[in-house]
Amino acid sequence: MSAGDRGCAASFVFRSLPQKAFSCLEDRDIGDRLLKWSMQGRITAQAFSFDQQFKPYQKDEFVMAFFNDQNVSSSLKLLSASGQWTTLGSKVTKVEATVVPCTQISMSFFDRLYSEGVVRETGDIVKCYDDYYDDILISDELRKVLLLEDSDHYDLFSQLDRKEFLFCLFKHLCIGGTLCQFEDVVGPYLETTKALYKDLVSVQKNPETKEIRIISTVFRVSAYDDNGLRYPSSKSHEQTFAYLIVDPCKRHVHTLYHCFGGSLFTN
Repeated sequence: MSAGDRGCAASFVFRSLPQKAFSCLEDRDIGDRLLKWSMQGRITAQAFSFDQQFKPYQKDEFVMAFFNDQNVSSSLKLLSASGQWTTLGSKVTKVEATVVPCTQISMSFFDRLYSEGVVRETGDIVKCYDDYYDDILISDELRKVLLLEDSDHYDLFSQLDRKEFLFCLFKHLCIGGTLCQFEDVVGPYLETTKALYKDLVSVQKNPETKEIRIISTVFRVSAYDDNGLRYPSSKSHEQTFAYLIVDPCKRHVHTLYHCFGGSLFTN
């Protein structure tokens, strides 16, 4: 890395915005669902501001600067191995940031689930014989669509569809944590996905066409220190994740974090 690159990486300054509320995670009904899905007490969202223009091509410098900013390091939450909330604390030496497409503006994206024998018109999820994907129980057609490439309905969503942030949120909620009690109907998953997406993502309306478009850039991120993988956890799991959602207009970053495990009753 050249001196100029180092200067660029150090040039973003971040500030924690603890007063920013994510109404979805404070909602009592959604809290009850997250408890049922074994995610309550293991999921959190935070907000930070930054001080200058963000360009998507700067993602690696931006993410490295984010994790090594003192205001982030001292306030970014993660779960320790013992299940206690702590903060990042250590110096980050390497980051991985994958761009997550974020273009969907309507929950009609999921309407296809109703047409192919995955979800009935009533909203009931079609059951199937029990199967396992890694350590995740599959007992219905919805989880088969989400996880099993040889599922009859896997092609309902293209590989590009599956990369969309909206799809990722839906999948995370459907799979849940270690002791997840699955829903019999799809409604709670869709409603919670919509509320979370709306809280995290920023949109803009074109004054002429009235068309709404998403202006946020989303990254799935990992951070390493001298001892190896540090954030979101020292143990990798498909359901242990951290996203940075960047609003370039407000110059805000939202973080969404979850660590796979059993539900915790207290934050």
